[in-house]
Amino acid sequence: MIDDHPSMIEGYKSILSFNDLDCEIEVTPAYNCESAYYLITENQNVSAYDAAFIDLSLPAFPEQKVYSGHDLARLVRNYMPTTKIIILTSHIEAFLLYKIHREIEPEGFLVKSDFSSQELLTAFNQIMMGNKYKSRTVQQNINELMANEFLLDEYYQQIITLLAQGIKTKNMPEHINITLSAIDKRKAHIKEFFNIEKGSDEDIIKEAKKRGLI
Repeated sequence: MIDDHPSMIEGYKSILSFNDLDCEIEVTPAYNCESAYYLITENQNVSAYDAAFIDLSLPAFPEQKVYSGHDLARLVRNYMPTTKIIILTSHIEAFLLYKIHREIEPEGFLVKSDFSSQELLTAFNQIMMGNKYKSRTVQQNINELMANEFLLDEYYQQIITLLAQGIKTKNMPEHINITLSAIDKRKAHIKEFFNIEKGSDEDIIKEAKKRGLI
């Protein structure tokens, strides 16, 4: 269990002790990206953990370019492919939730404000039996974003990422394989979706950060 609040880990552990699977819960805690990084990468037993509970907002470990639970979840997938990943987060931004859903495909994905102790227990039982579980806000926000499929096109995300990196629009064709006119059209769509039709590139970046896209 990876969370920067020890009391949360103790709470999760206590709740899960009432599981329906007759599982004895043994927890290895980590409170930041650094300690979690070493637990994941230095463990020689790839099946050491049945599940990894990961909070998204954690103290970073910049020396290894690990800045969040999202980065740690990638490491778990690489080093412990049989471990079930359960994301627990306070974030509700649709872009961020969708990005994690798409890139990590966690077995469990819950927004903390959604679930009671009973729902966490239900989710755990379902996940350990081989099913996937998403809490209400996660499912709603992913569905909402998927209804706007044009923004999920890879080029839209690349354009926003390049803007955040300080790349000028006129130079973007050097980085992505579409024409400048196609880039301009996609930027207009992005502004429309963000409700900033008359805004600048800085407004796009600001709104994308608010929504968890970058």
